[in-house]
Amino acid sequence: MTLTKADTPGGPAGTSAEGRGPAPAEGRVRSAARARTNAAAALLLTPFFVLFVLVMVVPIGYAVWLSLFSEKQSGLGFGGTETVFSGLGNYTAALGDPAFREGFAVLLGYCVLYIPLMIGGALALALLLDSALARARRFFQLALFLPHAVPGIIAALIWVYLYTPQLSPVVEAMEAGGIGFDFFSPSGALPSVVNIALWEWLGYNMVIFYAALQAVDRSVLEAATVDGAGAWRTAFSIKVPLIRASVVMVALFTVIGSLQLFTEPLILNKGTGSAVSSTWTPNMYAYTAAFDRNDYGLAAAASVLLALTAALLSFVVTKLSAGRKPKQAKKQDRKAAAI
Repeated sequence: MTLTKADTPGGPAGTSAEGRGPAPAEGRVRSAARARTNAAAALLLTPFFVLFVLVMVVPIGYAVWLSLFSEKQSGLGFGGTETVFSGLGNYTAALGDPAFREGFAVLLGYCVLYIPLMIGGALALALLLDSALARARRFFQLALFLPHAVPGIIAALIWVYLYTPQLSPVVEAMEAGGIGFDFFSPSGALPSVVNIALWEWLGYNMVIFYAALQAVDRSVLEAATVDGAGAWRTAFSIKVPLIRASVVMVALFTVIGSLQLFTEPLILNKGTGSAVSSTWTPNMYAYTAAFDRNDYGLAAAASVLLALTAALLSFVVTKLSAGRKPKQAKKQDRKAAAI
């Protein structure tokens, strides 16, 4: 009797005796290849995780641990200081301090002014550069990006000079035109800080939006033009939705950066008669607690509370930006389900 290939004990080549899968040798080869891939991935990712633990996890853990202790003087104040466990005492002290709460109110006002101006201005500039009427694109990209290349502390010093009466040509020109405005007053301090931050970051975010616009498929824009869409309709109904991911990313980073406001008001605090106090923002409050009052536990607690606020707002922005699917996507999903 002649045996066919299907009747042989081993079955077709590459299959087991039962004919239900790869041969053991082939399975071992695949397992070895998978193991090598996993080992290579682990080797490449190890430096990142090591740096992440060293520069992120360890400092955050140390700050949380430090916030649970406070320094107490023994006796009548003539003895040395000792570190005692205070639990949540530093957190309640920070939350109970009006200066710390007022710092969050300042941040709220700053975000209300800064975030719409930043995102709207950067997006408008990017759309202008991407339009067909734009000329000398590279020159304007460089000119708008250059302020970001200036270190923040130098930028703040430049603007403090421009805000100072008797020194600033800007103030002198405004006064000559009958415009009187005190950049260091309680009502002028917040717009002054917002102006410095816009000068530093507007060009940077504009470059991000412009790069995203350059990646938009030109055939889509040409189709919109053929269908009769004007420049405004094309910009806000086609271009902006297509770069939504970049807008969300910039909005998220802008919110986080706003909560970290520190350098600009710290320099502005040195201005003559400035209304910016040493505890004007939560970051400045933590800085003052640590290096002026030597209360490191309170400073750590304030920093942890600020970090939790940033994490919460980042989560809210991410959830809100996810939103609902566009109507067209919903229609396509319903059609797919019907099919």
